[in-house]
Amino acid sequence: MPVSNSDAATCWTPEIDAAAGPLYLAIAEALASDVRAGRLAEGARLPPQRALAARLGIDFTTVSRAYAEAARRGLVEGRVGRGTFVRSHGRAEVVSGEAASRQDGLVDLTMNLPPRFHDPELAARMWRGARDLEAEGGLDLLLRYQDPGGSRRDRAAGLRWLSPRLPSLAVERVLVCPGAQGALLAVAGLLAAPGDTLCTEALTYPGFRALAAQLHLRLAAVPMDADGLIPEAFEAICRDRRPKALCCTPTLQNPTTATLPLARREALVAIARRHGVAIIEDDAYGALPEAPLPPLAALAPDLVYHVAGLAKSVAPALRIAYLAVPDSRAAARVAGAIRATAGLASPLTAALATRWIEEGTAAAVLSAIRREARARQAIAAAILPGDRVQAHPQGFHLWLSLPEPWTRGEFAARLRSVGIGVVGSDAFALLEPPEAVRLALGAAPGRAELKRSLQIAADLLVQSPALSSLVV
Repeated sequence: MPVSNSDAATCWTPEIDAAAGPLYLAIAEALASDVRAGRLAEGARLPPQRALAARLGIDFTTVSRAYAEAARRGLVEGRVGRGTFVRSHGRAEVVSGEAASRQDGLVDLTMNLPPRFHDPELAARMWRGARDLEAEGGLDLLLRYQDPGGSRRDRAAGLRWLSPRLPSLAVERVLVCPGAQGALLAVAGLLAAPGDTLCTEALTYPGFRALAAQLHLRLAAVPMDADGLIPEAFEAICRDRRPKALCCTPTLQNPTTATLPLARREALVAIARRHGVAIIEDDAYGALPEAPLPPLAALAPDLVYHVAGLAKSVAPALRIAYLAVPDSRAAARVAGAIRATAGLASPLTAALATRWIEEGTAAAVLSAIRREARARQAIAAAILPGDRVQAHPQGFHLWLSLPEPWTRGEFAARLRSVGIGVVGSDAFALLEPPEAVRLALGAAPGRAELKRSLQIAADLLVQSPALSSLVV
C-alpha cells in the first residue's frame, strides 16, 4: 500500500541492499525502488534526515547525502521549512531532462574525503603495493587471525607513521585499530560506563555523538571560539560535572577547521591533569599540516589516548588507525576492548598500510593530498567571501558562516535543489547551532566541478532566500 503524505514522515524506513554499494547510494536506491513500486506516493513527505539517521543507527551526513542523491535523480524535492517530499512523476521527468543538464558539473560536498589527486605514477605505485602482498604474506594474510592490537610489524609501521609528531613513542604503546571510529569506540568504552559524562567540543564530529549514544554516555559541550576549545570552560565542566574524559580534535577541527594554539593545548593538559581527566585526542587531520603543533599526546603522553587514522591522510578504504596509549598496561586493556567490539583490524588492509609506510608510498600520497588540498582551498578563497570562511590551506573542508537572513536549513535546501550537498551545523552541534554549513572540498572529482559548485554557493549568499526559491 502506498505510504500517504502524513504517514511517510514517521514510518518510511528503507530496506537497504548491502550489495548496492556505499550506504548513501543504497538508501537512494531503496527510495527509488519504493517510489517505482508505489510504496511511496507522489507528494509523500520523507522522514527528517536526523530522525531517519537515528532510526537506522547511522551518521546524519550519510542520510543527507542519500537525500541529495535522490534529489539529483529527480525523485524528491526539498521545501524550505517543510521537509523533503517525493516528486510527482511528471515533475521528475522535467528534472531528469532539462534540469539534469543544469546540474551537470555540480557535486555533493557533504562527505569529508581527501581530494582525489592526479598522479598516474603514484596511483600505479599504490596498486603495485597491493599486488605484492600475495608474494610477501601468502595465505596467512587471508586465513589466519592476528592479535587484536596488530602484529609487531604493523605496530612498528604505525610507530614510524606517528614518530614525526610523537618522537618519544615506543612500539609497545602503539595499537592497530579497525579505523578511527573503532579506536574511539574501544577507548571511550574503556574509560567510561553508561551514564558517565565525557567532554567534547560544542561543535563536534557526528560519529562521536553516535558512539556516545550507543554507549549511553552523556556529552558535555565545551564552548569554542575561533581558536577552538576554551580552556576555562573546560575547567568549569570538570569542577561541576566530573567528566571521565575529554575527546577533542586539536588540529583542523571538524567542522570548524580550528587549530588549538600551543598555549591553549598546554592549558587543556594542565586542567585535565589537575582534575584527573583522561584525554582522547582524535588526530584525524594531524598529518596534513606541514608544520604541525605538538599533539596533546606529545605534551602529556601519560594522560592522552592518541587516535591517528589513515582515512584523511592516505586512503579512506584502508580503515586503519594507529592508537598511541599511555603505557603497556593501557595497551593490554585497549586490546581487550578492540577484541570485544570489533575483533581486530583487517590483517590484509593493515599489511597494505604497513607496506605503503615502509616503502614511502604513504608519505608520497600524503604529499599529493596536501598539494591538491592547497589548490582547492585557493579556489575556495577566490570565490567565497573571506570574512565568512574559516579554513586551513592544507585542510580539505571549510566552515561557512551565513549572512542574514539566510538560515542553515534554507541555504542547504536551496543548494540541494540544484544538486549540491552541504552539511548544516545541526549535524555537529551539542548547543544552539550557529547559522553555518560545512563544505567538503575533497568530495569533488576535480577542480573544475568544485569551482562551478562553489560559484553557485557564492552567488546564493548574496541573494535573498525568498527570491532564490524555485518552489511554486
